[in-house]
Amino acid sequence: MIKKAIIPAAGYGTRSLPITKVVPKELFPIGNKPAIHYVVEEAVLAGVEEILIIVSRTKNMISDYFDRSLELETFLKQNNKSHLLEKMKIPEIRIQYIRQTFARGLGDAILLGKSFVGNEAFAVLLPDEIILGHENTGLSQLVSQYEKHKNSVLGLAEVEQHKLSNYGVISPENKNDQFIKVASIVEKPKLNPPSNLAVMGRYIFNPAIFHFLEKTKPDATGEIQLTDAMNSMLLLEDFDGILIEGDRYDISKLEEYIAANQFVQFKEKC
Repeated sequence: MIKKAIIPAAGYGTRSLPITKVVPKELFPIGNKPAIHYVVEEAVLAGVEEILIIVSRTKNMISDYFDRSLELETFLKQNNKSHLLEKMKIPEIRIQYIRQTFARGLGDAILLGKSFVGNEAFAVLLPDEIILGHENTGLSQLVSQYEKHKNSVLGLAEVEQHKLSNYGVISPENKNDQFIKVASIVEKPKLNPPSNLAVMGRYIFNPAIFHFLEKTKPDATGEIQLTDAMNSMLLLEDFDGILIEGDRYDISKLEEYIAANQFVQFKEKC
């Protein structure tokens, strides 16, 4: 059902400075693989066939990673190290790239994918959110929900009260086990968040979202906010929310990045 996905990876990574001056946060290693490798694998396992990665001028290393290195492959073969070729395998999926020339926010990055998506539902995966430890990937869980009602779907998590100001927080219209109907979304609420349900960097959108992104005016910082477009769309279309099962790590936070590495290292030993 969901054949295309967008991965926005053009941000400056300011929460992870100074290392992000030279290394994109999407390439931070978790075990022996970069973070974005896990996100692309997640998309593949959910049935996605084409990915558009939004990059900036300084993110060429991302496309280099997903490209073949024929020189290195030849070197390994000629030096009796062919067994290492297995470690160089990348997910088998068609990947395209487009540059976000100006840092105009997440909404603008997604809007750049309009011609790529066409007139079909699509996924968005934020690459600083890594979801591990469940037999069904985070995106697979959203796809299952989408197939029930064909509504746009938001991946959610229950978050402690003092951390809600870091996220988009939904106001639920109703909640039934893992399924939540979304009434509205508040971006990084400073006071009185509408719930403890935060949006977790996994989305499925119907293509109508592009219409609302085009109509959304830049905020005071000059960015086009995805949350503003979603709230406009919510006035006309239903959004489903689903609590994502699995261990979720925000690699922009040092303690969670370390925890993700510890999780992967533990699984490799088992």
